[in-house]
Amino acid sequence: MQTIYLDYNATTPLDPSVVESMKPALYHLFGNPSSSHLPGIEARKLVEKAREQVAGLLNSLPEEIVFTSGGTESNNHAIKGIAYASARSGNHIITSTIEHPATLEVCKYLQQKGYDISYINVDSRGIINLDELESAIRKDTILITVMHANNEIGSIQPVPEISQLARKHKIPFHTDAAQSAGKIPVDVQQLGVDLLSLAGHKIYGPKGIGALYIRSGLTIEKIIHGADHEQNRRAGTENVPQVTGLGKACEIAKRDLEINRQTMQMTRDALFDFIRQSIPEVQWNGDPENCLPNTLSLSFPGVDAQLILSGLEGVAASAGAACHAESTDISHVLDAIGLTGEQSIGTIRFSTGKNTTKEEISSASRMIIDTAAPLMSGSNSTASSDATHVKLTQFTHGLGCACKMRPQDLEKILHKIPLSDHPDILVDARNSDDATVWKMDKDTAWVQSVDFFTPVVDDPFTFGAIAAANALSDIYAMGATPLFGLNIVAFPVKRLALAVLDEILQGALSIAEKAGIHVLGGHTIEDNELKFGMVVNGKCHPERILQNSCSQPGDALILTKPIGTGIMTTALKRGILADDHYHELVGVMTGLNNILSNILPLYKVNACTDITGFGLLGHMLEMVRASRVSAELMADKVPLIKGVREYFQAGTVPGGTLQNLAYTEPYLQWKDGTAESTKNILADAQTSGGLLISSPHDTAGNLLDEIRKGGATEAAIIGRVLPASDIPIKIT
Repeated sequence: MQTIYLDYNATTPLDPSVVESMKPALYHLFGNPSSSHLPGIEARKLVEKAREQVAGLLNSLPEEIVFTSGGTESNNHAIKGIAYASARSGNHIITSTIEHPATLEVCKYLQQKGYDISYINVDSRGIINLDELESAIRKDTILITVMHANNEIGSIQPVPEISQLARKHKIPFHTDAAQSAGKIPVDVQQLGVDLLSLAGHKIYGPKGIGALYIRSGLTIEKIIHGADHEQNRRAGTENVPQVTGLGKACEIAKRDLEINRQTMQMTRDALFDFIRQSIPEVQWNGDPENCLPNTLSLSFPGVDAQLILSGLEGVAASAGAACHAESTDISHVLDAIGLTGEQSIGTIRFSTGKNTTKEEISSASRMIIDTAAPLMSGSNSTASSDATHVKLTQFTHGLGCACKMRPQDLEKILHKIPLSDHPDILVDARNSDDATVWKMDKDTAWVQSVDFFTPVVDDPFTFGAIAAANALSDIYAMGATPLFGLNIVAFPVKRLALAVLDEILQGALSIAEKAGIHVLGGHTIEDNELKFGMVVNGKCHPERILQNSCSQPGDALILTKPIGTGIMTTALKRGILADDHYHELVGVMTGLNNILSNILPLYKVNACTDITGFGLLGHMLEMVRASRVSAELMADKVPLIKGVREYFQAGTVPGGTLQNLAYTEPYLQWKDGTAESTKNILADAQTSGGLLISSPHDTAGNLLDEIRKGGATEAAIIGRVLPASDIPIKIT
């Protein structure tokens, strides 16, 4: 199914005419536009033609246009350029609370350099308070920078009125017009601005190209130094193909401005009307009357927007809050207009384009309604009985064990739990172990663990198998034998067919059968997000329990499985995981960690833990802390799932992994030059990962051979245990 694209505020496709305009510069007009020979002159003609086209859209002089690498550089050039050029006049800059990060981050940077920044509030519509702005003006104010239209809610600022205030006080005024250009008139004469930023990829032009309008006579310092390109305002040989594409995009935007505006507004309004008819509770954020014609920011009360978007496989849109396993990052724009946390979390931005059709809007509306309505409070909608072709990762915004709480937050809670001194409690929360243990008699200890999480794969059967293998791992890590299990289910009955749950349970039963146990029952609740796991009960001898806390200096550290499942499952959810990598990933996560069951009587193991949500570094840190030792980790010896470094480079890093690294970093000493990919992979939040075994060095080699013979062929000695040190873990 082809995705219906409703995220044009994020980026736009290349207009076919733009592509055609770029071909000469890509194929044969390759000269350096600064060269004086014929090829250079021909290239220069393309650049200057594009400059005229950009100027035509903005109603400026061609010489007032400087080409940049995009809107972000244009904002940096405008703000820093004025700040540096006006250093003797003052250090005060005024902006708004809802600017794009390409402006806010520049202002934060300048604050660190001693500049004073005033952030002007907006009202509930997202419109700046002009009285507050004028009151903020001081004698040392050197710049006002306020965006033309907001990228999230579409509210259009009173730029001409701000310009009047700026001129009255003789202050340069910059506006970021990346979102407004091509949708509404952007005429620098009517707007009265001194500087204006433009981004090519927002107006159906190429990515990586933009422009900055600088009013004639304005003094601004350049921030990229080198030769005297771009009228000595921005060094670097002009990117002729991109510049040519930007020029053509501006020409088309000017020519088709009104018809495109009508199309975008018609489709945007139709989308809102369709959704509101079926879900009247939706809330339009911003100013419907003073808004970009294509932008629709909607809050779905009581619903996590990420859950809606996860289920919208056929529609591309953006959430108003970025939800991670460890936190929810609320949009600063939605916060500034006074939305509650719940409203922000339930916000989705839809943005239509010049080629969006009525048919696409009709189809997208049905999909949005069918996905969102069952999640709304009080909805009577029920899921289809069809269980085929379901993709479980589209029904959660988190992934598996990467959804665990932040370690530092969990520690705060665990430290508050009252602990008992009952003599039969052998292992409890104070031990940082994988399960709890109760002594039944001198020969028997009862071991119990619980683990459940959100889907890490799309196939229900495979998800059930992975969840069961993960839950059983806690029992094996304690040196125990599993006896039976109980299911734990949170199931979205209004979104998924019950046949899906049946498949999940069948997958779990297949692993239980391999482990030689029965699943005797369980507990279920209805929830908007699917979660599945098991309580597993087992037994062992009270004197043969494996714990975190018994690792000894001189021990070798053995890891039985390759790591990288968090990064790989994130790649799966994003649809970029190759088939061969998928099969290896599933093999790793469904593999039982029962490798020690037959080996323990033959070899001494001092400590053991399984590697799950806190990652290899997090669980190793737990082990050395509990054992009051330190450790050396040999990074190049750690087995990795094939392809994990490539997927890291593609950006498929779950939030839980980043949080793990941030938590463990103060306790680590990295080898100089350690790559960021290595750091993140070692901290990667694992689902059904391997066992980390601490065993005496003199027998560790033989133990490793037995582990490999048992099927864990990628098991490896990855480090050693050292005496206690100020540095808990050294990575070499």
